[in-house]
Amino acid sequence: MTVDVRLPALDGTVEAFRFREPTQWSRPTGPVRSRVAFAAAHVVADPLQDNSPGAPAGVDWDSTLAFRRHLWSYGLGLAEAMDTAQRGMGLDWAATQELIRRSAAEARAVGGRIAAGAGTDHLPADALSLDDVAAGYEEQLAVVEQAGAQVILMASRQLARLARTPEDYRKVYDRLLGQVSQPVVLHWLGPMFDPALEGYWGSADVDGATEAFLGLVTDHAAKVDGVKVSLLDAEHEKRLRSRLPAGVRLYTGDDFNYPELIRGDGEHHSDALLGIFAAIAPAASTALQALDVGDAAAYDAAFDPTLPLARHVFGAPTYYYKTGIAFLSWLSGFQPGFSMVGGLQSARSVVHLAHTVRLADQAGLLPDPDLAARRVRSFLETSGVPQ
Repeated sequence: MTVDVRLPALDGTVEAFRFREPTQWSRPTGPVRSRVAFAAAHVVADPLQDNSPGAPAGVDWDSTLAFRRHLWSYGLGLAEAMDTAQRGMGLDWAATQELIRRSAAEARAVGGRIAAGAGTDHLPADALSLDDVAAGYEEQLAVVEQAGAQVILMASRQLARLARTPEDYRKVYDRLLGQVSQPVVLHWLGPMFDPALEGYWGSADVDGATEAFLGLVTDHAAKVDGVKVSLLDAEHEKRLRSRLPAGVRLYTGDDFNYPELIRGDGEHHSDALLGIFAAIAPAASTALQALDVGDAAAYDAAFDPTLPLARHVFGAPTYYYKTGIAFLSWLSGFQPGFSMVGGLQSARSVVHLAHTVRLADQAGLLPDPDLAARRVRSFLETSGVPQ
């Protein structure tokens, strides 16, 4: 059934918009094979709890865990408690620990793959020393390992504030990598995702930071499963992955250029750990299933329509992309309301979110057009756009 709404355009006008029929995506019988692919998932806020800025996070656990089962059902791994889950932007450490434990238990129950972020976001912003930072990491590492999830070593705002040289970063990371029980994923999150991470690895110059990062990875290759690079620079990623030690994966975090990076150049390719995969899981799975059987045309047909959506959702200021992920989850029926921990549902404009609707529809990613239309209408009417 076709459904019309009056949808704002980017130029501020309002136009009639008709939802298309959704694409019928292919659900696999098991995990995708040709690439390791993680979707970094958001958390669903409980609308009956405070969840105002600065308040403890109140999570709707049923909807949050159901969304993770949705991701696993498409053969994707789950990257838990990452920046997509609002680490450092609304999800406090108490809720993070519960999230990791609950999701890890759910992964065991359904046979899903899970990795989870360990960082230092529970420390005061003014942590006093590098030892304080290392000890903070160790506390979170223990939670992730005890839950049975693979560790993703997240970038640390406290470390970025304290470290002055690449050697300062090495002091912390050498200590951590010397004690982990299983190979980890190292996360290089660029300042477009978190301005507090400017100059990570000891240099504001990306080439200089890359040399320091490669030195760390090379020296600890046996303890590094892969590196997740979120710099939104495809050419840098290609150069970096060609220099990684044998057996160390490059997990692309480039939500602007993932199809070409995952496809590869015939010699090297990227695996995936992406926030946008939470919003495009059916299309991502279908594309990767096509890659499994060498069908390049089907790979492109599934992925190409998702790129305009991804580039819009992750548009500047990029760190507010989580709002678009939660909005699309609501429109798709995966959660009862459009609310976020920390009140972050207010971080994108009505016009921005209306264009998100348009691009998601074009990509065939709204599974129930009638439900999406009802929810879009209610959102727009509440926002002052008559229907």
